[in-house]
Amino acid sequence: MNAARSRTRIAVVGSLAAGSVLLLSGTAFAHVTVQPEGAAAKGGYAVVDFKVPNERDNAKTVKVEVNFPADHPLASVMPQPVPGWNVEVTKSKLDKPLTVHGKQINEAVTKVTWSGGTIESGQFQKFPLSIGSLPTDTDQLVFKALQTYDNNEVVRWIEEAKKGAAEPANPAPTLKLTAAAAGGDDDDAAPAADKSAAGQKAQASSSSSSSSDTDTTARVLAVVGIVVGIAGVAFGVFAGRRRSA
Repeated sequence: MNAARSRTRIAVVGSLAAGSVLLLSGTAFAHVTVQPEGAAAKGGYAVVDFKVPNERDNAKTVKVEVNFPADHPLASVMPQPVPGWNVEVTKSKLDKPLTVHGKQINEAVTKVTWSGGTIESGQFQKFPLSIGSLPTDTDQLVFKALQTYDNNEVVRWIEEAKKGAAEPANPAPTLKLTAAAAGGDDDDAAPAADKSAAGQKAQASSSSSSSSDTDTTARVLAVVGIVVGIAGVAFGVFAGRRRSA
């Protein structure tokens, strides 16, 4: 009897432990996150995916809002169409204009909203964006996201992680930036192309000059041949007349 009760207690404790692990792991991995497709280098452009999981058993996700960092505004934000979803890009005027490729930008994207579609329970959806140019004075960009369910529940993924502290319950999607590409590559490419073009031009000029010299030589030889031929004919006529005389 005691052995049977012990086995029952062990089974119950094991089930509770397993359930706790699943619950904690589900909470840990059910965040809204952002990941680059490839590299997200400082000063460049990148395609990033906002991954939105549905962590509710009795509701569907029907809207996702992603707010962009005001301290590092992005002048270019282009969404990739997601079947079944409508997308709205909101821009706002900047307090301090940006200069991008020599052009002054007075407004930047502050929010992107997807709506009209659904994410079922136990599923996730990726929302791709092309963004840039990425800032050079920070190692990361923090995007605050709001996830709305069809039961009007709104989950706010807005908490910024503190260095050395435990991960917050509702962390904001954070994009890690990599080091900028080595400088001078683009600048060196133009001189190299110029040198190549100059070399081709010189080669073409040399070929043209060589061709011109060949044509001149041919013309001179042709004239000499004509003169020699005429002289030969004249000599033959003169010699024939002498024999007749």
